[in-house]
Amino acid sequence: MEVVEINAGAWYLRALRDDERVSDVPALADLGIADPAAFVAAADAGWADESRFSWAVCEPTTGELMSLITADAGGAPIGQARTGQQQSLDDALPVVERFLGSL
Repeated sequence: MEVVEINAGAWYLRALRDDERVSDVPALADLGIADPAAFVAAADAGWADESRFSWAVCEPTTGELMSLITADAGGAPIGQARTGQQQSLDDALPVVERFLGSL
């Protein structure tokens, strides 16, 4: 499956990235992800084989990752917010739950 990007009102949910234009690696490290670059690669693979779905919950004007949401196929989404960014997660989780319910 291709990555599904979601507009969640004040937040934009997109695929995790680590390329020449955008890198979520520093934000993922801030969340305590041990190997952020490998995490991004695994997120891409999860979408491709539909085993796990991941979103960077971003501030729309900068694209900066504020929180992270993941869900195993058939499972409930879980998330982590960066310090001071809990609202991004609280707003985005119900939107992701609706999306997953439509699969």
